[in-house]
Amino acid sequence: MLPFQYYAPTKVVFGPEREKETGRLVREFGGKKVLIHYGGGSVIRSGLLERVKASLDAEGIAYWELAGVVPNPRLSLVYEGIELCRKEGVDFILAVGGGSVIDSAKAIGYGTANEGDVWDFFEGKRKADACTPLGVVLTLAAAGSEMSSSCVITKEEGGLKRGYGSDLGRPRFAVLNPQLTATLPDYQTACGCTDICMHTMERYFTNSGTMEITDRIAEGLLCTVMENALILAKDPQNADARAEVMWAGSLSHNGLTGCGSDGGDWMPHKLEHELSGMFDVAHGAGLAALWGSWARYVYLDCLPRFKRFALRVMHVDCEGTDEEIALRGIEAVEQFFGKIGMPISIPELGITPTGEELSELARKCALGVGGSKGAAKRLYEADMLRIYQAAMGK
Repeated sequence: MLPFQYYAPTKVVFGPEREKETGRLVREFGGKKVLIHYGGGSVIRSGLLERVKASLDAEGIAYWELAGVVPNPRLSLVYEGIELCRKEGVDFILAVGGGSVIDSAKAIGYGTANEGDVWDFFEGKRKADACTPLGVVLTLAAAGSEMSSSCVITKEEGGLKRGYGSDLGRPRFAVLNPQLTATLPDYQTACGCTDICMHTMERYFTNSGTMEITDRIAEGLLCTVMENALILAKDPQNADARAEVMWAGSLSHNGLTGCGSDGGDWMPHKLEHELSGMFDVAHGAGLAALWGSWARYVYLDCLPRFKRFALRVMHVDCEGTDEEIALRGIEAVEQFFGKIGMPISIPELGITPTGEELSELARKCALGVGGSKGAAKRLYEADMLRIYQAAMGK
């Protein structure tokens, strides 16, 4: 066990129609002039945006709107939001959407509350001193950004995708109505379930100290998400499965499954960030396409954890050597991805990077992590390139 600090201040309001309480929650946390930040069509077509605005009107809260968030949220829209917030004196940001919307809202909050270029935080040049308070009405179970301290933004120039984390950016509240996810395309649901699993697995595969209770929570969460992802693949309207996945998404990325360890590996995420930064692929799908190649590259350096994972999460046959058991666990994860319609190689994403582009991905990834990173196995640029090459399936 390593010493840790667990901080999860977000108030969660979970259940059907809880979005009708949004105005009350904004008022509770001091919001008087609100920026409603969202993506586009789905929150309008479903009537969610109107319900949220009606709840704000009922509390006499003024608001402005900024739409246009896309997957892999863009820095240019963040700049637009910062300008709007400063112009109108916005004191609270309300994200209505999934992880991309929430991440964009967090970045706007940092940019509004601090002088200088908000991108400095994502490049690691300085740290934020404040963040405009924000709340969330969640529409997609995936990123866990509704309870996390982190956000990821893409800078269009250079296709750079970078993350920044601070407890200052944790949402004050999160409204979680699983029914709001029922209209998602099956592919998005599967991408979300993959991201939830990955947030837990990133913390799980480490060579540092661990705690049995933390491991058991992580293993239970992974089993629950995988079981319900398979249910949703066959029955997308299953309300109980959607509730399980939504709550698991929040718990997977609020720090709970990393208590007592060094925080985890995070290289699959870093490798994927460069891939989606360059090719704009869906984050969850990109993670699935890379994970098996990463796992086979590092498992010998983290063999006890991979064996435990294979037995306790993937429930593989316990016969054979530790290596054989670990490899069966990796294969079982890829089989799970296939069952929910996720890719297990880069070409299955519909892209075929050249050798030069793979080298550029590795170069940018190494640059983004400061040269090397990894808790299962420390990876350098040459290692990153080999993983990208392996994920090409050649």
